Amino acid sequence: MREVAFATCAAHPTLVDDDRLVVEPLRARGIEVAPIVWDAAHPYRAAGRVVIRSCWDYHRKPAAYLSWARQLEREGVALWNPASVVEWNHDKSYLLELGEKGVAIPRTVWVKRGADLSLSTVLDERDWPKAVVKPLVSASAWRTFVTERPTTEADDPAWRELLRDSGAMVQEFVAEVQTKGEWSLLFLGGAFSHAVLKRPRAGDFRVQSELGGTAVPAEPPPALVEAAHCLLRLVAEPLLFARVDGVEVDGNLVLMELELIEPALFLGADPAAPARFADAIAALF
Repeated sequence: MREVAFATCAAHPTLVDDDRLVVEPLRARGIEVAPIVWDAAHPYRAAGRVVIRSCWDYHRKPAAYLSWARQLEREGVALWNPASVVEWNHDKSYLLELGEKGVAIPRTVWVKRGADLSLSTVLDERDWPKAVVKPLVSASAWRTFVTERPTTEADDPAWRELLRDSGAMVQEFVAEVQTKGEWSLLFLGGAFSHAVLKRPRAGDFRVQSELGGTAVPAEPPPALVEAAHCLLRLVAEPLLFARVDGVEVDGNLVLMELELIEPALFLGADPAAPARFADAIAALF
């Protein structure tokens, strides 16, 4: 039996249910899965290949996470996605780079760590009635909040905390997240696999399931899939997996997040998806 390590976090040491769906398909291909908590001491060399999966605490210790990824590659361990992708994708500034290359993203203000800028000024200067505030390093909507002109003063402590700790991004609120939902387009081994449509609970904007959001299997418009293909071609490194999160606005894909580090892959949304992922992993050997 060949072996591949699935990197996870301490909260899910035996993997999450969705990732376990690929264990049997891999075993059928002669590959055993070894769940390994990323920041615990383990002999990664024994597996030789590590697939990043539910490392959902990386945003709380990003320096350690980047160091871990680089160390694996220094030791000759094949990491997927590669450490260079982890470094590029862990900070949401990658959206700025993609936007400069022509990818449609929400109108965004990037504010550096330590900046002395009020949230009300950001909204007033751009005439935005509503915006979403995010730290530059975040996952699962951690420290993410909506602000409106009447609430900027009340939101100022949280805003100042972000500027002190990491810097922030402020995005014009995209109403389609609430009205149409957000697409997650899943790519495995470079090919489109399946999709889900995520919606927030009533009155919220966050689509994460732990915050009351829902995700259902859905067939995306071909134009959105093609747009996702095009933006993935802008990533220099080969990708084992990718999740393109975006909203359809006037028939076009507006990118919200490009998830290349530790995204849920919604393998349970398509009965054939676990086998596709297993094939993509087997091709690495």
